[in-house]
Amino acid sequence: MSLSIDLSGRVALVTGGGRGVGRGIARRLLEAGAEVVVCGRKEPESLPEGGGRRAHFVAADVRELESIEALVSAVTSRCGRLDVLVNNAGGAPAADAATASPRFHEKILALNLVSALHCAQRANAVMQAQPEGGVIVMITSVSGLRPSPGTAAYGAAKAGLISLTQSLAVEWAPKVRVVAIAAGMVRTELSHLHYGDAEGVRRVGATVPLGRMAEPEDVGDACAFLVSPLASYVSGATLLLHGGGERPAFLGVVDEGERRS
Repeated sequence: MSLSIDLSGRVALVTGGGRGVGRGIARRLLEAGAEVVVCGRKEPESLPEGGGRRAHFVAADVRELESIEALVSAVTSRCGRLDVLVNNAGGAPAADAATASPRFHEKILALNLVSALHCAQRANAVMQAQPEGGVIVMITSVSGLRPSPGTAAYGAAKAGLISLTQSLAVEWAPKVRVVAIAAGMVRTELSHLHYGDAEGVRRVGATVPLGRMAEPEDVGDACAFLVSPLASYVSGATLLLHGGGERPAFLGVVDEGERRS
């Protein structure tokens, strides 16, 4: 048996797949042979391409239940099935948890946690009726595994996704596998909003043990593996994709002390 990832004949839905991490995921799934549908509130200027094919686009706001139902219906009507759901849509601006409004926190939780549950529920209903079942991937974050100052509600939502992954993997087995990817820092078209100019991105990337931030395609590679038959016994698990993690803070204190001595 040769090891390869061939997703030919599979249909994948990537929420928020028009840009950033979602775009990288969509591109890799296309290159692996899957038929890919991406969704967002607005159609991107260009759709993800790969393997000589282009993703389809369906307009949807995953914060709205009726929009999710219409989205899943559109995918199954167009493609006849749904084999893979990647819950990627999410994000949050920085905000002080002490002064952010209750409405702000509710919106962050709705986008990053509740929408993923609703999308997964609708996708599961389709997958349970298919002989081959399906796979659901939650794109979570290291913010759900360590303190997330400045984005507390976001971190809480991402922690919730990890718990949700474990619970759904038990409830929906054996037909549907549910897995998660906890991504660290990823370099996207919006990186400058968090890390500054190219030099700022480089300096932040240098703090990662592997010497760089992830690219969206790195997340896509992990996703392609997890939805493939090579990961057929992986469910309820969260893959850490952070380049080795973060340098422990105490080492900076030690290094500073060495320089002074």
